[in-house]
Amino acid sequence: MAGTATKKEVTVAEKLDALYQLQKIDSEIDRIRTVRGELPLEVQDLEDELLGLETRLNKLQDEVKEIEQDILDRKNATKDAEVAIAKYKEQQNNVRNNREYESLEKEIEFQGLEIKLHEKRSKEAKFTLTNKVEILDQTKAKYELRKSDLDSKKAELDEIIAETQKEEDALQTKSDAAKKNIEERLLTAYTRLRTNAKNGLAVVPVDRDSCGGCFNKIPPQRQLDIQSKRKIIVCEHCGRVLVPSEF
Repeated sequence: MAGTATKKEVTVAEKLDALYQLQKIDSEIDRIRTVRGELPLEVQDLEDELLGLETRLNKLQDEVKEIEQDILDRKNATKDAEVAIAKYKEQQNNVRNNREYESLEKEIEFQGLEIKLHEKRSKEAKFTLTNKVEILDQTKAKYELRKSDLDSKKAELDEIIAETQKEEDALQTKSDAAKKNIEERLLTAYTRLRTNAKNGLAVVPVDRDSCGGCFNKIPPQRQLDIQSKRKIIVCEHCGRVLVPSEF
């Protein structure tokens, strides 16, 4: 029976090599993304603000339509009341007794009160409408200004992306390939360290007897252990993986 091939065990030194190579690739990706600066966040913030302004504009436009409809309805109701008054006055000319006359007089008085109420409510609605239209115009102006800012920022960002995207894509492919050669446990730790570090450095060389990440001094014996690459050593202060300076 043919012997089963055994998988070659990866040494600690090889693991460190792979991690540091991945770090160098990812640092290049970080460098490219840094060129874009805060632009992606600014674009996202402007897009979010525009969405909020659109919602506000739609709400204001609906409110303006409702007020305009209310004013129109009251205008029509006033006309109907005036027609009713004219009809009741005409009927008063043909009443048979005082009771009928007084009944019609009450109807005329009621319709007169309705007209006054509609006039009062219309006046209030017109005042509210003027304020709403003013706010609507201000919101429209703000929306156009923000949209202009967004278009400008997007154009700037698109230009930068066009210049760097090809290089970033190539590096990202290399990064994905490099990750396949690193065991899951180490990769998880590496990703966590990168996420927590402001500069994205999870694996750093010893630089002038200090950690290349937080710059705290490393004892001589620990430096010898790092130099030997026999085990994975992390900085006691920042937790980054340490590799020899001449790596």
